[in-house]
Amino acid sequence: MTGAGTDHTKQKLEGGPAIVLVRPQLAVNIGMCARAMANFGLSDLRLVSPREGWPRTGAYRKGAYAAAAGAVHLLEGAKLFDSVEAAIADLTFVYAATARGRGQSKPVLTPDKALPTTAARMAAGERHGVLYGPERTGLDNDDVALADAILTFPVNPAYASLNLAQAVLLTGYEWFRAAHGDAIPFDVTPRSPPASREMTLAFFDFLEEELDKRQFFRPATKKPVMSRNLRNMFHRMSLTEQDVRTLWGMVVRLVEGPRREPKNPKRRKHPEETAEPEA
Repeated sequence: MTGAGTDHTKQKLEGGPAIVLVRPQLAVNIGMCARAMANFGLSDLRLVSPREGWPRTGAYRKGAYAAAAGAVHLLEGAKLFDSVEAAIADLTFVYAATARGRGQSKPVLTPDKALPTTAARMAAGERHGVLYGPERTGLDNDDVALADAILTFPVNPAYASLNLAQAVLLTGYEWFRAAHGDAIPFDVTPRSPPASREMTLAFFDFLEEELDKRQFFRPATKKPVMSRNLRNMFHRMSLTEQDVRTLWGMVVRLVEGPRREPKNPKRRKHPEETAEPEA
């Protein structure tokens, strides 16, 4: 199963720090971590002594692959290790992700502070990684002792425990911003130019005339204020030409009622019957 945002025709970003899951307990969480990695262009997944082994088979494999939501290439390419030492042997800098102070003399950084440095140093040829502990207990002190620095997240102190995939996701997000920028992936191109002042003023005159006929401006002494408020309300909308045409057409239909269908369907319609009034 793949998500709605999956597009295999676009460039697939890869690289980033190694994501090292230390003694993960659930195959489905490994799959969810793979999905989080794929979201942000991380491609080096390492597993240290998964509780129930790896690669999985049967229902466990099915659950992991379903949770990966299309990022199965990361599961199939995951590297398996018997120890943390072996998993990080080729790395030059390692973070230990933890929500608890460990009393160890190490720098403590949040992802937004740590990952820009990692991106710069990896671009220079270094190899970095992040350790994540088991779902129930997190990394133990011996695991943390193998790291150069601690990576932690600003969270609710009364509920600091993150789901394993959530921790990977937050790290991946900051990695992506640091390595690839934070430009939004798409934008909505306006399909209609902004309405000219002449066009909007003509619409206001028409609207106010129709409202005046129906005694909207009451009492009469308040008409100037009500008129200004009405115009300011529309000005705040930054109306496009199409907006004005649509609003104008709506008012026309409310005033004149439903269009009448011609008795002779072959009769050529007058332009006013096929187009909304324009300013």
